[in-house]
Amino acid sequence: MPALLTAHPLFLAPCLLLLDLSLWRVLAEGPIGWRLVTRLGSFLLFSLLLFNVGMNPLGQAPWSEDLASHLVATALQIMWWLFGARCLTVLIGALLLQRVGHAGRLLQEVIGALIFLIAVIAAAGYVLDLPVKGLLATSGVVAIVLGLALQSTLSDVFSGIILNTTKPYQLDDWIAIDGTEGRVVEIDWRSTYLQTAQGSLAVIPNSLAAKAKLLNLSRPANLYGVSMSLEISPLVRPQAVIEALQCALRGCRLLLGQPAPSVGIRKSNGNGVEYEMSGYVALMDDKREVRNQLYDLAYRHLQAAGIAQLSLPEAQSAQPKVERARMLLDQSPLFAALGEAERDALSGHMRAQPFKAGQVLLEIGEVSDDLLIIDAGVVSVSLPRADGDLEAGRMGPGEVIGEAGVLDRRGWQARFSALSDGRLYRIERDALQPCLEARQEIAEAMARLLDYRQQASAALLVEPPARVAKRGLLSWLRRHSGRRGEH
Repeated sequence: MPALLTAHPLFLAPCLLLLDLSLWRVLAEGPIGWRLVTRLGSFLLFSLLLFNVGMNPLGQAPWSEDLASHLVATALQIMWWLFGARCLTVLIGALLLQRVGHAGRLLQEVIGALIFLIAVIAAAGYVLDLPVKGLLATSGVVAIVLGLALQSTLSDVFSGIILNTTKPYQLDDWIAIDGTEGRVVEIDWRSTYLQTAQGSLAVIPNSLAAKAKLLNLSRPANLYGVSMSLEISPLVRPQAVIEALQCALRGCRLLLGQPAPSVGIRKSNGNGVEYEMSGYVALMDDKREVRNQLYDLAYRHLQAAGIAQLSLPEAQSAQPKVERARMLLDQSPLFAALGEAERDALSGHMRAQPFKAGQVLLEIGEVSDDLLIIDAGVVSVSLPRADGDLEAGRMGPGEVIGEAGVLDRRGWQARFSALSDGRLYRIERDALQPCLEARQEIAEAMARLLDYRQQASAALLVEPPARVAKRGLLSWLRRHSGRRGEH
């Protein structure tokens, strides 16, 4: 050891502890591996300094004739036990973090508390020379009294340990406990904290969570169920309703293909038949958006099939019969500026054309002389990329295709193909031209629609930047140890 360390051990030892705390704070945002190496290195230097000058943490402090030096040495030897306990908890925490992640924080805290308790008892027995057996006996009586007084709290603590060990749920999981549904934001000694869909915070005691019926909505991973029900008149043929609702499910791009979405009849009575649409999404946050989309798509596809929703038989029979071509013009925001007579005239030029699933309605770069309005069915829009086609969206009843050819006589770099059987109406450019000239609002609305679609397509084709994985000391050690194992 250098002469400086041997000459001033009682001064340098506290300085070494302060240096360790400073380095720990400086490296707080750095990799855990470097923080661990720094702490273990500081503990080794601290141990060498104490043992080199005769301060043995396994015995009483030296310099009993010098009261001040004896008290400082005693404090440093006690700090050695606490410092060692802290290093051990940091090491165990790093190992648990690699295996169980942040969900094991409560288990780390419990293990850390036990290690510090052992360190305090060891310091009392070795350094202070206290009767440990009597201390343990006294502490046992105190523990019994405290256990009876804190029975409910201890039940929550041990239930929390069991929950963290068995892991029926983890942080960020969506769960339901006794009817309370929310995302797990924290698990501490006593409670589990859930953030509900309404933004409020629900605090569930761990003992209740361990005993209650628990539903984990996040498992299997990336699979969340969505369902909705509609009541249709009993006079409508069920097969027609099921086909229309299946088209609505195909039109929702956020629904997963596997498990496949489905439509079924839940129940029926004299007032109507209740149909249920169900499927799965990959993100919990998508459930509300998907449910809203499904209601809108169901309305459009049922209307395209001539089926009224949520109505009684007498209400359905009382609905006026309107020509389908004219109805599409009435519902389309593009033609809102046209008067009644103009819509009647334009609907006379609309030609119906059925299409089959898999049929390409408009190829990439193809110039369309007609404006196409989807009447029934689902159409997929795909964009070409170097690694294959990318589905940009799906279209349903009432949406238009071919506005680029009608406005500018040019094609669009997208392919429109049918996902289901359906029907569309064609409006020739020559028949539409008088309306564009007489009503400038229609041309402006089509131009805005085309501009929006082009910007959305350009945004989808931008390649996201590649993420570079952070490399720390532990990852380097694991990588190189794996390579040595292979050899």
